[in-house]
Amino acid sequence: MDEEVIPILHVEDAAAAVEWYERLGFAAQWEHRFAPELPAFVEIARGGVRLFLSEHTGDARPDTLIYLRVRDVDTIASEFGVRIEEAPWAREIELCDPDGNRLRIGTTTE
Repeated sequence: MDEEVIPILHVEDAAAAVEWYERLGFAAQWEHRFAPELPAFVEIARGGVRLFLSEHTGDARPDTLIYLRVRDVDTIASEFGVRIEEAPWAREIELCDPDGNRLRIGTTTE
């Protein structure tokens, strides 16, 4: 097994969050609930990148910032209608998901 880090983001509505993250190229992998009426915990993936989306209270803080390095930030910037910023290390955009989690997304300039 490879070791990895998987950020957990708090979401109010996992199904709506999955739809939003699909626009970034993520796809739902699995969902768990202890009972049908209880909060969802979902894994989404984009290639080898994974995120956990949790409706559980206390699993993550609002206003979290994660950095996502991608091969083509232009496609994502176009999908969301945002302008790319040029930094010395990458071409970047910043997005905020429906739950207030912030994503800085960049393609390296090297």
